Amino acid sequence: MRRFAQVGLLALAGLGLLRTSLLTDEYLRFVKEGMRPLLIVSGVLLIGLAAAEARPGRRHDGGHAHGDDHGGPAPADAHEHDHSRVPRVAWLLFLPVLSLLFYAPPALGSYTASREPAKAVAVQEDDFDPLPRASPLPITLTGFTQRVQQDRSRAIRGRTLRMTGFVTSADGGGWYLTRIVISCCAADSTTLKVRVYGVAAPKTDTWVTVDGTWHPGGTLGTPSAVVAVDARAVTTVAKPSNAYMDAVPLTG
Repeated sequence: MRRFAQVGLLALAGLGLLRTSLLTDEYLRFVKEGMRPLLIVSGVLLIGLAAAEARPGRRHDGGHAHGDDHGGPAPADAHEHDHSRVPRVAWLLFLPVLSLLFYAPPALGSYTASREPAKAVAVQEDDFDPLPRASPLPITLTGFTQRVQQDRSRAIRGRTLRMTGFVTSADGGGWYLTRIVISCCAADSTTLKVRVYGVAAPKTDTWVTVDGTWHPGGTLGTPSAVVAVDARAVTTVAKPSNAYMDAVPLTG
């Protein structure tokens, strides 16, 4: 890969990172919101490296002249031994770099979720707090799963709940209300799922808010309880700007 291409690759990568993190919210498809400052710094550093690489007279032989050990002239065939050349396949690096500028890959959705089992939620060590009296009660998919399988007071029985997520299909028909959660970046994503009964499945990947009650199955308050809901209402909602959080739905 020639020098101008190396400079171009660094500059385009830096510009792509800055565009994605400064001018759009597309970076949230790949990393958490807290990573934004690091993306900005990385973009600035890449552009700085490109500028340094493009300086006139910059040498690429490590600062050593091509001569013998005694400072004599370089052998006649020295130009034939350029070990700095990069395989042509390196040109493929331009493809992901250009995608940062012109095309952002879609966020993770039903394709990913349908191929992953539901995440095992953390065990609640302490007693559960009393549930608010609101009806419907906004709750996260994680909170619903914990209440169904761990809350021995069974406070969730008969309560009308409200959860938000996107639609994924279930084996044998039916559908799940789903969330994909990331700890750092899209590579470490995990999936949360709640089976929905009583309402026909909206279009896959549609973001919806579901109002309903726990669907009986197994023993409530124990690991045998099914993580499912009997829907009373399903409302299409806008996709949140940061879809990789298991957030409580808005009540407005």
